[in-house]
Amino acid sequence: MTSRAIIAVAVPAVPLLAGLAIAGIPGRRAAERVALASAVPTAVLAAITAVWALSASARPLSGHWLCVDAAGGALVGVIGVIGAASVALSPTYLATARVSLFGERRPHAHYYTAMLLFWAALLAVPLAANLGAAWLLIEATTAASALLVAFSGKPRALEAAWKYLVLTSLGLGIALLGLLVLQLAQQRAGGPLGLAYTSIRAAGPALDHRLALLAYLLLLVGLAAKIGWAPVHNWLPDAHSEAPAPVSALLSAALLPTVLLVAWRIQQALATAVGGPTSRHVFLFFGLASLAVAVPFLWRALAWKRLLAYSSLEHMGVIALGIGFGGPLALAGVIVHVAGHALAKALGFYVAMPLLEVQPSTASHPARGVARADGVTGAIAGSCLAALAGLPPSPLFVSELMIAIGGIRAGSTPVVVIALILLSLGFLGLCHALIEAVAGRASGTRKGAPSTRRPVLVAALCCLVLLPALAAAALALPGSGIEHALVRGLA
Repeated sequence: MTSRAIIAVAVPAVPLLAGLAIAGIPGRRAAERVALASAVPTAVLAAITAVWALSASARPLSGHWLCVDAAGGALVGVIGVIGAASVALSPTYLATARVSLFGERRPHAHYYTAMLLFWAALLAVPLAANLGAAWLLIEATTAASALLVAFSGKPRALEAAWKYLVLTSLGLGIALLGLLVLQLAQQRAGGPLGLAYTSIRAAGPALDHRLALLAYLLLLVGLAAKIGWAPVHNWLPDAHSEAPAPVSALLSAALLPTVLLVAWRIQQALATAVGGPTSRHVFLFFGLASLAVAVPFLWRALAWKRLLAYSSLEHMGVIALGIGFGGPLALAGVIVHVAGHALAKALGFYVAMPLLEVQPSTASHPARGVARADGVTGAIAGSCLAALAGLPPSPLFVSELMIAIGGIRAGSTPVVVIALILLSLGFLGLCHALIEAVAGRASGTRKGAPSTRRPVLVAALCCLVLLPALAAAALALPGSGIEHALVRGLA
C-alpha cells in the first residue's frame, strides 16, 4: 500500500477509533479531550489527501475498494474542515443543552461517540471505490446521525429523527433494489459480478439497456431521499431544525454533497449503458424540481435553521444542474459551489447558537433585528445569508455563473433560463430574510454578549481562512485540471 493510500485510509480511521475509545471512557472532560484531540489530525490528514488528489488529478488512485480522485479528495478536505469545526464547537453546544435523549448519566460521551462515528462514515464515503461499500457507509451515516438529530430528547426532535430514519432508510432500500437489478444485468451480460465503479464502467457496453436504466433510476431515486432532492426532501427541514447546531452543519455541508458524489459516480459508471444524455437528464430533473420547491419556502418567514434547510434544498439543486450539464466549466463550478456552500451553511448553523441566546424566539420564529442587540452575531448571520443568496463577491455567485455558462455551452439553454429565473426568485427571498434578520424590527431580544459568541466567531474566522484556501488551492495547484477546465470552458 502506497503512502497516499495509507494517509487516505487514516482519514476516517482516526475519528472512528476516537469514537470507539470515548464509548468506554468515563467522565465528560475525558470524552471532550479525546474528541478534540482527534479533530486536529483528522483535519490535517483530510487536507493532505485533498491536496494530493487535486495535484495528481490526472493520476487518481483507483482500485476495487479505495478511490482518491479530484472530486472525492476535494470533498474529503471540505468534510475534514467542517467536521473539525463541529467537534470544536460541540463543548459550547453541550454547555447550553439542558435535555438529552441519553439522560444525564453520560450524555457527553454518547454525543461524541455518535458524532465521531458519523464524521468517520462521512469521510469514508468519498474514498469508497465500491458502490456496495458506499451504500453500507451511507446507511451507517443514517444510524449515527439519527441519534444526533434526536439528541435533545424533545418530542419535536424525536419526531424529526423518526421521519429522517424512516424516509432515508426507505430511499436506501430502493437504492438496494437498484443494486440487485444492476447485478442481474451484469449476470445476463455474462460478465463478472462486481460493484466496483471500475467494474461497472467496464461492463457498461455489454449491459442490457432497459435493465441498466431501471437500475440507474432506482439508485438515483433512492439516493435522492438522502441527498434531500425534491420531491423526496421531506425529512430535511425537520432534521436540520431539531439537530444540535454542530450536527446540522455536518448534515447540510457534508452529508448532502457526499451522497450526491456517489450519485455522480453512478452516473459516470453507467453512462455508456444508459446513454450519456439520458443519465444527465435525471440530474437536470432533480435540479429543477429542487429549485422550484425551495423558492416558495424561501419567500416565507421561517425560523432560522428551517430557512437554512430550504436553502440546502436549493443549493443541492444547483449542484445537480451542474452535474447534469456535464461540461468542464459546469463541473469546475460544481467543485467551487460545494466548497462555498459548505462554508456559508456551516457558519449559518454555528451562528444559530448565539442567535438563540440573543433572540430565543428564533427557535420557532424568524430572526428579526439581531444586529440591534448584538452586532457581531448580526454580522455573522448577515454574512451567511448574503453568501447563500449569491451576493457578489460570494463564491456561490461565481460558481452559479460558471454552471450557467457551462449549461449554455452544453446546449441546455432552456434549462439554464428556467434555473436562472428560479435562482433570482430565491435570491429575492433570501435578501428579504437578510434585511429582516439584521435590520428589522427587533422583538424579544436580550442585550449583552451571548456566551457562545466567542467560539462561534473563532470558528467563523477559521472557516473563512481554510475553505477559501482549499478552493484557491484547487485552482492553483499544478495538474489539478480545474484551471484547464476554466480555460476550455471559457474559450
